[in-house]
Amino acid sequence: MANEKLRWEKLDNTAFLFPAIAGESMTNTYRISVTLTEEVDADVLQQAVDLVTPKFPGFNQRLRSGFFWYYFEENGKPAPRVRQEDAYPCRFIHANRNHSYLFRVTYYKKRINLEVFHAIADGMGGLGFLKEITYQYLRLLHPEIGERIGDGLHEDTSLDREDSFLRNYRKGNKSIYKSGKAFLLKGEKLPYHGFGLVHGYMSVSELKDVSKNTYGCSINEYLISAFIFSTYQENRGEVSADRPIRVAVPVNLRPFFASQTTKNFFAMVSAEFGPTKREYTFAEIIGIVKKSLREQITKENLEEIFSYNVSNQEHLIARVVPLPLKNLAMRFVYRKSALANTTTITNMGNVTVTEEYTPYIRGFYCFLSFSKGQNTKAAIMSYGDEMVFTFSSAYKETAVQKGVFRQIAVDGIRVEIETNGVY
Repeated sequence: MANEKLRWEKLDNTAFLFPAIAGESMTNTYRISVTLTEEVDADVLQQAVDLVTPKFPGFNQRLRSGFFWYYFEENGKPAPRVRQEDAYPCRFIHANRNHSYLFRVTYYKKRINLEVFHAIADGMGGLGFLKEITYQYLRLLHPEIGERIGDGLHEDTSLDREDSFLRNYRKGNKSIYKSGKAFLLKGEKLPYHGFGLVHGYMSVSELKDVSKNTYGCSINEYLISAFIFSTYQENRGEVSADRPIRVAVPVNLRPFFASQTTKNFFAMVSAEFGPTKREYTFAEIIGIVKKSLREQITKENLEEIFSYNVSNQEHLIARVVPLPLKNLAMRFVYRKSALANTTTITNMGNVTVTEEYTPYIRGFYCFLSFSKGQNTKAAIMSYGDEMVFTFSSAYKETAVQKGVFRQIAVDGIRVEIETNGVY
């Protein structure tokens, strides 16, 4: 065994940026949480993480730096230690304190949390990993489940590590990114690098009824519009056609390109609102958002977006530049582009689990860490008929979040609000 070569892989087109820009103040992590019906048993959870981690090549690896590029190498160390949550979420993952792994698992009461450094997987890859940890945990805790369905990975769980960006890109694409500066939320930050969370729990069926039948839009378009409407109401004097509210919206590319990769495979589009008059109704903003997103979310346009990114990475000159110089260049480009968006709102869709596990699982939610210029972000996830719209923020003020949920309530949708105690 000692003479066997360790498995290694290149970073995908999105992942190569994250190590260059990550640090204590911009951690590039996200969290996905599952809430169970029983208190978490820490010892059993550790057993589950120990058993599942070696089976996932995308998570059983460590980040290495070569002369020209970062790369991943099979880890092989014991899985990271499961800990009870006792600090703010989405902190920077110090690999040298975490058995060289780029994810962490914590728990609190009935909740299991998975936090992932974005370089190893996007949210879809992270969700698959968390579901398998949860399945293994429940089988260990309730052996009768294992007797009925066995002890292997779920048949729908992908271990594919294809770089789907490389497989699908077309040469010769030009940049179609918005580069003008956007309106940025500002405010007094929470003390001690605080991390504020506001969760809004809603009924999927109620949301679908209002968005489809009242406004003729999707749930995603409705919730993004609610953010834009609230932000404009609170900052009317500062938002303009030259400083628009621009929401970055990640789009999962797997359904468009028949991919099952657990690497990053998404493209960013944007919903933009630059007012040309003073008063806008909520319905008017929904119309603007709907038109903008539907024009962008087509297979052809998404292909153009990521093909431009891949062509830059594949450029011969970029290949021969030493890594420290590449890092400087990537940080410069990132700082310039980071100010082009007011926020990011990601929708992870509806989570489904195997029927045997449903009696033990109450719900899921997810959220994002902050990044330069975007100190408030939002994420959407649903399970069964419950959708959770979660805001993560570094600011003390919550007027925008309140405005979002106020508009949702005005439309007759019941909302239950929960925070992490910071506010």
